[in-house]
Amino acid sequence: MIDISLQQDQYEVVPTLVQPTLVEVLKSRVKAEMTREAQLPEVHTESIDQMLRAHLASFNPESEDAEAENAFYVADLGEVYRQHLRWKALLPRIEPFFAMKCNPDPMVMRLLASLGAGFDCASKNEIQSVLEMGVDPTRIIYANPCKQNSFVKYAYANNVRMMTFDNAEELHKIKRFHPTAQLVLRILTDDSKSLCKLGLKFGAPLDTTAFLLRTAQELGLDVIGVSFHVGSGCFDANAFGEAVIRARRVFDQAKDYGFDFKFLDVGGGFPSAHITEGITFEKVATILGSTVDALFGPDVRVIAEPGRYYVGSAFTLATQVIARRTILRNETEALVAAQSEHPAHMYYINDGMYGSFNCIMFDHQACEPKVLLKDGGYTYQQRLTSEPHGWASVWGPTCDSIDCVSPKSSLPLMETGDWLYFDNMGAYTITAASQFNGFRRSEILYTTTEPEVSLHF
Repeated sequence: MIDISLQQDQYEVVPTLVQPTLVEVLKSRVKAEMTREAQLPEVHTESIDQMLRAHLASFNPESEDAEAENAFYVADLGEVYRQHLRWKALLPRIEPFFAMKCNPDPMVMRLLASLGAGFDCASKNEIQSVLEMGVDPTRIIYANPCKQNSFVKYAYANNVRMMTFDNAEELHKIKRFHPTAQLVLRILTDDSKSLCKLGLKFGAPLDTTAFLLRTAQELGLDVIGVSFHVGSGCFDANAFGEAVIRARRVFDQAKDYGFDFKFLDVGGGFPSAHITEGITFEKVATILGSTVDALFGPDVRVIAEPGRYYVGSAFTLATQVIARRTILRNETEALVAAQSEHPAHMYYINDGMYGSFNCIMFDHQACEPKVLLKDGGYTYQQRLTSEPHGWASVWGPTCDSIDCVSPKSSLPLMETGDWLYFDNMGAYTITAASQFNGFRRSEILYTTTEPEVSLHF
């Protein structure tokens, strides 16, 4: 345990070490590991189809068990495993550091830790949860350019050295609280072709990097390389190549200030597995991999911060229709509505914008409802061609009018008690879910469609 006290000099850090006995350390580690193992949920070895069917069949809709009606996820850890193999095959040089903010699911994290992935953390709690899994601090990058003082102290105390910065004030802070940090200069790139433009908040423009490098040199700090982020949900593969070129310029510039950079962080923005047209991971890997190899020698360590890439397609959400509202019209209006695309029904489900569907607001996602259970018939991945479809809107369960999951969807006539499902719900969904209005977060059931995954738990 390290207790850090500060002297008058704002840059002087005096660590006082208090060493517990070896026996105490070993006992605490064994106890923590036993507790974690006891709390691990069961990982099944069935398909998503089988998991959904089994869970729906496990309760009686006529019973008074309110928990039976709750929305739930099925998480396929086999999909996460396949994505890891795909990454290693297409970008073998670039080490993946999973972006925890995307989905800090403990089972996903344990699997990725077992596979040797690193972790991109943005807060003390994220760092702590990774360290508690036994991950070495060298496999963590504190990738938040603007950090809380106490969080920097925590990183220092736990030997988490790699961290990003993009301004001079942060350099003075790090000098005071973590003078042995290995700093990574985050530069601004063109993120205009991304859904979430992170450059609005982070990234040093190239005309400021010389000043920052000079400041770091004067403070005696160790800057080891450059990082960038083309934006979350990038839809232009060329953005990655252009950002690498900018990073190369800063690498060259750093030599003027006595730095010899050997580290490059190419950030996130990688598409999920369900993206098969337009910007695919294969296209990104081709441009990014070749540009990195062309501009940086093998002595430069390269990492990335994939998030949705790993988990986007691994989670499926099932929700129950808890109410239906028919939009009443006179005969003329009803005829027009039937021949147009104006919704004639409003369906209310038991998860919404304040829960798993916060991705609609925060991540600009469009969530498509599909029929899972109708009139007692199981319909996963079936096209209901015999059922007449109409236009309907789908709403969450809260009392807020912004809680709209889909303003217009083509659906057959649904009844209360029927179920809908949503594919590709692993990225930026449950991680930001709240319990607004007293509604609970959706439960997660785990399975794996890759037998090898079972060896990692």
